[in-house]
Order: sequence, then C-alpha cells, then structure tokens
Amino acid sequence: MALPMPPIELRRLVGVTEDAAYNNPRRALVIPDVPPSCYESVFDFGCGCGRVARQLLQQDPKPKRYLGIDLHQGMIQWCQKNLTPVDRLFEFHHHDIFNAGFNPGPDKPKVRELPGENFGFSLVIAWSVFTHTTQSQTEHYLREIGRILSPEGVFLSTWFLFDKRYFPMMQDFQNALYVNEDDITNAVIYDRTWLEQALLSLGLCVVKATPPAVRGFQYSLHIAHISSSRPRVPLPPDDAPFGRVPPPVVRNAHGIQ
Repeated sequence: MALPMPPIELRRLVGVTEDAAYNNPRRALVIPDVPPSCYESVFDFGCGCGRVARQLLQQDPKPKRYLGIDLHQGMIQWCQKNLTPVDRLFEFHHHDIFNAGFNPGPDKPKVRELPGENFGFSLVIAWSVFTHTTQSQTEHYLREIGRILSPEGVFLSTWFLFDKRYFPMMQDFQNALYVNEDDITNAVIYDRTWLEQALLSLGLCVVKATPPAVRGFQYSLHIAHISSSRPRVPLPPDDAPFGRVPPPVVRNAHGIQ
C-alpha cells in the first residue's frame, strides 16, 4: 500500500513542511541515538499529522506497537484515514484538551489521562510538546509519562529553559515564563533547576542532553527512570550563538495566536 504524504496545510501548522522531514527512504532508525530495543512500543505525544509515524512505518524493523495522540482533531483524522490502513498496529487518538489555537472550547479540560497502561511503552516521544504546556499541565503529563514509560524505556522531549536566578521577582511556585497574552501556550520557558527537581521527584532523570543550536531555543533531552541502567547527566549550559526561530503563526476565530 502506498504511503500518503500529509497535505501541506497540515504540515504548515506543525512548522515542518519539507517532504524529507516526513520520509525515511533508507529505512533507518528514526532517532539513531536511541537503542533499537526501545522501538518495541512507541508512544508519540503530540504526533501532529504523522511526521514521526510516517518515518516509523518505513523503518526496518517497524515498532510492534505505535500510539500517537494530538489535540488537533483534523490531524488525527488524517492519520487515522491515511496511515492506520497501512499498518493496523499504528493507532491515533484525539487528545481532547483545551488549546486556544488548535482545540478551542470553553468546556474542554486542560489535562487528561494518557491512553496507555502502566510501563507499557519503551519509547515516549514528545517533540515540541512541553514547549507549549503550562506548568500545571507539565506536572500532570510528566507524572503520566513516568507511569507509562517502561523500566528501561527512554522518554525524548524538547524544552525551552532559563535560569530563574536571574528573575528575583518570581515566587517559589512560579517556574515558567510565557510570551503570548492571548495564548500562553504559544511558547513556555521553564526554570532548568525546577525541571531537574520535578523529574527527580517522579523517579525520573536526564540521561542525555543536547543544548540548543540557537541561544534560548530547544534543549533535546533523553529522560529515563532513575532505577534504569542509564546514568544521570547534568544539563549543559546554553552557549549557542544568538538567532531567531519563531514558531508558526496560528489563526483562529479570535485572531492570531
């Protein structure tokens, strides 16, 4: 069966539009520095229109199980219609929580339980998720990921991080900065010390950290259970050159977000 490519209008919403970013013609491991054993069962948190899923469908070997969730219903419907028929072990669920740009609605909850059993996934992926969640949402979803991540599994995620010591006006319970008065999830920046302590409190730790290529942009973190065989590593400093990487502009009924 031919493998469809997501339409350009959906790709623009996630900010990555090039065909190459959705394609894996060499059938290689999608994330080379993740051990092959971790691809056994994959949970894709914020799967969008199937960028990672499409590459995993081409990977040799494919995951034996894949579950992708996203709060954008249109993207999930596209994946269900076009990718699940290629392999019925690839499932996509709409994670129906409030988001001003992608899933508005006055009665929608801010968080939900993740649709996965305890320790059920050897690889959890959350690209550009915690860069767009509030502190209370992040606390909830880190707990949920700790619940579904297998004992030797790896959790991949990206983060905007800052040093709270430079902001003496912040309260002890305030650990995130927001940039958009209409949609505070447009970009969320976390205190690096808070993140490390939050992970430790859940029995998790950073086991690999890649600093941003542009000063202040995304850290890429590999996170695992403290009890796993992977040693904890410190967060490296951000010494990258300055630049600009603004996110896509999303328009909804209320204007630009």
